Amino acid sequence: MVMIAVAGGTGLAGRAVVEHAVAAGHQVRSLSRHRPAGGKRVAGVDYRQADFHSGEGVSAGLEDVDCLIETLDARSGAALRSLPVMSVSVLAAAEAAGVARCVLLTIVRAGECPAGYYQAQAARALSYEGAAMPTTVVFCTQFHNLLAGIFAGGAKVGLVPAFKGVSIQPIATADVARVLVEEALVGGTERKSVHIGGPAVTTMKDLAQVWKTATGSKAMVTVMPLPGAFGAFLRAGKNLVPEHTVGTVGFGDWLAARSGVGTA
Repeated sequence: MVMIAVAGGTGLAGRAVVEHAVAAGHQVRSLSRHRPAGGKRVAGVDYRQADFHSGEGVSAGLEDVDCLIETLDARSGAALRSLPVMSVSVLAAAEAAGVARCVLLTIVRAGECPAGYYQAQAARALSYEGAAMPTTVVFCTQFHNLLAGIFAGGAKVGLVPAFKGVSIQPIATADVARVLVEEALVGGTERKSVHIGGPAVTTMKDLAQVWKTATGSKAMVTVMPLPGAFGAFLRAGKNLVPEHTVGTVGFGDWLAARSGVGTA
């Protein structure tokens, strides 16, 4: 039986990977700085405390691991600045432990966006692409969760924001998890890059309306400009990969399947 380790296995994407890998019959080990409380654990998963920044617990966490999936993330501040270094540490530790393949989750065309978060993601991908060991970089479009969070945040002040001229190709974390696990199990010694996106490219305005209808929100869908380089990046469609559709769960389906979707 294959042992899959998930670095960042308690986060949004990491938990989805853990759930999918367990359901597929694999042995799964979640590596994170803090172990989750019992009620937040997935049954059958070996949760280990491992800090890839300090190195504490990493060697023990990688014992007998066949492949590793990195879903570590940070949004701002020192944690974001150190994220590329963390990926270097993940690769070094995995190689030392004899892990057969490392898989990284990152963002489609991150290197073409000057935003700090995207640049950090691009730096991580470069480390994986230049690694001495077998790796796969999975370049992914935006999650449904991110889009819903933007809409819900705006709805709190009565507006569901839709950026002018922007389309999104959102994907479910369950679909992302399936691809990550598949790539972790790939044999061979080559380094690979994979691009994946959700099942449909849709204007942000239309997606906002889908969210409004699904949640019953009374907020008004409002088209607004998104200035700056990030806005230009999105309007140019660089966040899209319509030729690499792998997702099966649309935004409306995802919303319908969720419980407790916030409204305003």
